[in-house]
Amino acid sequence: MDRSRLRHPRFVRWWTVADGPAVAAVLLVAAAVVEFTVRWNSRGYVPVGGLASDRVFGLLLAVSATLPAGLLRASPVSATVLVTTTNVLAFAIFDGPTAAGIAAQLLVLYHAGRHASRVLAIVPVPVFVGFAIAAAVDADVGERIRAVVMASCVCVVAGAGTARRAQVKAREYSAAAQAIADTLHEHAARGERARIARELHDVVAHHISMISVQAETARLTTAGLPPEGGKRFLAIGDTARAALTEMRRLLGVLREDAGTGSGRAPQPALDQLVDLVDDARDAAGAATRLIVRGHVVSLDPGIELTAYRIVQEALTNARRHAPGAAVDVELTYTAERVLLRIRDNGPGPGEDTTGSLQLSAQDPAAGHGLVGMRERAAMVGGTFQAGAAAGGGFVVEATLPVPDKGAG
Repeated sequence: MDRSRLRHPRFVRWWTVADGPAVAAVLLVAAAVVEFTVRWNSRGYVPVGGLASDRVFGLLLAVSATLPAGLLRASPVSATVLVTTTNVLAFAIFDGPTAAGIAAQLLVLYHAGRHASRVLAIVPVPVFVGFAIAAAVDADVGERIRAVVMASCVCVVAGAGTARRAQVKAREYSAAAQAIADTLHEHAARGERARIARELHDVVAHHISMISVQAETARLTTAGLPPEGGKRFLAIGDTARAALTEMRRLLGVLREDAGTGSGRAPQPALDQLVDLVDDARDAAGAATRLIVRGHVVSLDPGIELTAYRIVQEALTNARRHAPGAAVDVELTYTAERVLLRIRDNGPGPGEDTTGSLQLSAQDPAAGHGLVGMRERAAMVGGTFQAGAAAGGGFVVEATLPVPDKGAG
């Protein structure tokens, strides 16, 4: 179902498509002429003084209070000023405007508040409220009722027009903000997708290729290999090559979806952490240290890449949320795992120095960076956590496994 048809009734759609103000002005003029004639003949429309004793003048006043409503589209300011001025004269000279004049007044005030100017809609309100107060003191019952009704309706309609305009503006602002947020999120997702595609190709494709090569080598070099064993090795090689082809095809789709080219560059490893820390120190203008403990060994390329990306993202977060804070990057090698610990001495979780909100990785509202680091660690069988550091600041910790070299 089209929800816009529920929000906009038929009259509103007609008013928008057709020349609604002009048609409304014609109808209001006709109604004003009829009402004025009936009231004049019954002596119900009597001027206060001798100034407007002429019937023609009163008729022109009734028409002038309604006809300018047809100018709402062309000149809403002129329409509002003319209708308001004429109705004020009707209150001052006669016992008030006609019902059509009141309707025209409400129409132009709502239109002014909704489309033209909030000030233009609000300024006439105290004028009619003043007439209502004055009528309550020295006017007859009919004029008093007309003045109070006029003042009440003017207040309500002017407020409704300005409120409607504020509501539409707020909705437009919210829609624009949501569109910007969606665009930024999509851009970040595409960038991450392209980077993951690159890393999968450079790391996983290498291992699949090695499976194919080793299976072919074993088939050709193993002495006394039974024919059935040779067929198995051949099947392993064929399967590995097919998997490599399929994976490259899927990664090509990912790259195309991310809008990136086919250019490739060597993936970083832990031996480049010194350069990464130096770059972070120069960019942040603050102390950034790299502390290495244990016996440094060469790790699986996928684990080295994961460790490098976690450190890179943690340094970026520290620079963004705690500018000027000192950062320590600790890399500890053990026999079974590699421990990463990146800590800054900034404000810690909560409001940072830039006014942004720092979150822990377990928070559902955590940013893309923390979630990405946690997923990278989990992808290689590691663990990840982030949050407030003991003694202040923010800390990122990751534990990555070290594969047993003799297991293969």
